[in-house]
Amino acid sequence: MNLSTVYLQAAPGSGSMQTLIFWGLVLLVFYLFMIRPQIRKQKAQQSFSAGIAKGDEVVTNSGIVGKVNKIEGKYVVLESSKSFIKVLASSISKELTDSIHAKPEEQKRKGLFG
Repeated sequence: MNLSTVYLQAAPGSGSMQTLIFWGLVLLVFYLFMIRPQIRKQKAQQSFSAGIAKGDEVVTNSGIVGKVNKIEGKYVVLESSKSFIKVLASSISKELTDSIHAKPEEQKRKGLFG
């Protein structure tokens, strides 16, 4: 008896409801653990980018630390050790900026800066 014979002998429609429930649960778990947290993270980053003001000390995704000198639409001019760098506002990282403003105890706990 080969595999195709076993499939042909199965009653049609038996288990289709269980299969539907299984895939529904898989999609629900995928949404709860993958998609929803990513959406929240994107919203937090967008509100952070919209709230950047002159004089804020920020970090870019590439690790450049600087103080916001000027905001020109979607660009931000950062002052970093006597030089000025023009970067996209979207390249400023909320996570990295929060980490440089964290208390030393929190930095050690998170494993930042040694």
